[in-house]
Amino acid sequence: MSLSLTKLKQIIQMKRNIVFLISFMLASSFAFAQTKEEKEVAGAVEVLRVAMVSGDKASLEKIVADELSYGHSSGKIEDKATFVEALASGKSDFVSIELTDQTIKVIDNVALVRHKLQAKTNDNGNPGAANIGILLVWYKQKGAWKLIGRQAFKL
Repeated sequence: MSLSLTKLKQIIQMKRNIVFLISFMLASSFAFAQTKEEKEVAGAVEVLRVAMVSGDKASLEKIVADELSYGHSSGKIEDKATFVEALASGKSDFVSIELTDQTIKVIDNVALVRHKLQAKTNDNGNPGAANIGILLVWYKQKGAWKLIGRQAFKL
């Protein structure tokens, strides 16, 4: 039984497609693989995001370092006490926060996180929105990742 040239070409193309698909899947799994530390940092970022939306004082105080330097895109800088109080009191009120394009780089006990932040706000009862870039600096203290630095910038 002989195969026609057309049928043979179809089989070869199908094999090439399968090899390409397998190669793509393997490359994708390596590209999105995270280390244990990166997963821990991503978890800490999520805890921070939820705490910022809820304004829960205890959660905010637990996730940020005492040495926090929190920079806004306006240039305003806050320490830990000012940052926590603004969110807990509702002076700074995030109705929702969505993070996209996040990257995480861990170097020993320091992690650099970059992402875009889109948020709906209600600061002092005034509805608003934010669309900014963020650099977060995390420091591992006593086995827990703490936010030690944050700088926002306008996109």
